[in-house]
Amino acid sequence: MRRRALLAVFGGALAALVLLFFLTDLPARRDPGAGPADIAVLVVDHGYHAGLVLPRALLADRAAALGLPLLRQVAERFIAYSWLEIGWGDEGFYRHVPTASDLTLPLVAQALFGRDNPSVLHVAGVFDPRVFFGASDLVRLQVSREGFDRVARAIEATLAKRGDRRPEELGPGLYGPSLFFRAVGAYHLTQNCNHWIARLLNDAGFPVSLAAATASAGLMADLRWRSGAKAQ
Repeated sequence: MRRRALLAVFGGALAALVLLFFLTDLPARRDPGAGPADIAVLVVDHGYHAGLVLPRALLADRAAALGLPLLRQVAERFIAYSWLEIGWGDEGFYRHVPTASDLTLPLVAQALFGRDNPSVLHVAGVFDPRVFFGASDLVRLQVSREGFDRVARAIEATLAKRGDRRPEELGPGLYGPSLFFRAVGAYHLTQNCNHWIARLLNDAGFPVSLAAATASAGLMADLRWRSGAKAQ
């Protein structure tokens, strides 16, 4: 009974906060940037969090051209691969909950309501996203060069740097050829892994609702509905 009561209180508080977020989140169409939208970027849904999949060579080239040293080093770290899947999240939650079946109430509560939760960036090298993410929901968006550059700058700003001005590697990632990197920003209810993806896509010119993006399924539905995302 006590556990049920605690779950009910937790669920009620979560629902109230999400409702408040919905009522204050009124996304508008964003500036997609000048030039043709001829760059393909992908979004993959892992079941409870999403990842952004970007062309690695172009990301490395734009990082060099824009003076983004941390991002350039990360992209060059995976030079053998055609694409990079990038995600952001709470360090404890992200590194210790590889699948939805590993979720526990204490981990969820700490991630959503903890203070100053340290964050990480997860980067995976991918040859063919349609093969690598064959069991996941994968969609394609088209962005302009200016929109892509905004995304690159946002990722650079997310990477924490060591004293020698290099990204701080934290060890192997969750799957395939992947690594964790120390990131900046605190994870909480209104700034979760999917909100981070949504904000990057906002920067690229897509009107993504942060409230809908609280869950990865909402993010994917919004991308299909208002941004014309195509299944891969």
